[in-house]
Amino acid sequence: MDRLTIDNHGVRLHMIAAGPEGGARPPILCVHGWPELAQSWHHQIAHFAARGHRIAAIDVRGYGESDKPHDIAAYRLSVIAGDVAAAIDRLGGRAILFGHDWGAPIVWHTALRHPERVIAVAGLSVPYAPMGDTPYLAQMRALHAGRFFYQLYFQDEGVAEAELGGDPDALLKIYYGISGPGMSAGAMKPKPEGATFLEGMPLPERLPDWLGRDELEAAKAAFAAGGWRGPLNRYRAQDLDFDERAPVRGRSIPQPACFIGGALDPVRLFVPGLDLYALAGAHCADYRGTTIIDGAGHWVQQEAPAATNAALEAFVAGLG
Repeated sequence: MDRLTIDNHGVRLHMIAAGPEGGARPPILCVHGWPELAQSWHHQIAHFAARGHRIAAIDVRGYGESDKPHDIAAYRLSVIAGDVAAAIDRLGGRAILFGHDWGAPIVWHTALRHPERVIAVAGLSVPYAPMGDTPYLAQMRALHAGRFFYQLYFQDEGVAEAELGGDPDALLKIYYGISGPGMSAGAMKPKPEGATFLEGMPLPERLPDWLGRDELEAAKAAFAAGGWRGPLNRYRAQDLDFDERAPVRGRSIPQPACFIGGALDPVRLFVPGLDLYALAGAHCADYRGTTIIDGAGHWVQQEAPAATNAALEAFVAGLG
């Protein structure tokens, strides 16, 4: 595995990569979500490198070995899309993008803001929805009035940092809670508006089968060293995203696109009474299909690597 550093206007980004450089097959760049690291793509890196692709994954700014700017404005989608564009340049100038959780909106917006660099885009867990004329956080306040919604809880600076940083088991609770087994066991119960994020979230009796001890300890060490502010600032930057929506407002994804999600992922029901995954291709001009993986929860590429890799490989092969 190669370890690379990218500089994007003074912000250093850490990237891991494998597979041949300059080969006949197009490079692939993977972007992780919250609260993860580049290592969350290790199954996909091994799979596609073995098939002749140069494939890489970045630590998103705020995470792992990448720089962690303090200001909320440094975590706007437009800015992080610029990080992804800089990583693509390091891979040769054009790439296929895979993004999971927050990584999905990041790659969707990279496809819109840097179309010349993006061959195709696969979103995992979070389908594409174009920005309109109502801020996302305002929509969530209305939809979840009187109930706890984690993204609203994250808005007050320092509150979630203290809670998450003060619990050595925070990551395991999160990873288990919205995994397939955690969702099946009812680990994520509705909470009142005044609840905290970790309140009521149980620890599993043992590590989930998909989560290795070494991977968990590496993630815990990374968050202990780097803190939680940078990762949480992505949630806090959403109104700033709305303020600079003009270049992307109402636009469809022009490149070939697909979506992969776990059947038990709670993101699927962010809007009460609506299956967001049924609408995954509604705003993609060249949509190549939806794959819903039974039994999987939010961490789909780690919980179900074989099924996820099969869907991604079919998507890449179909690009010609």
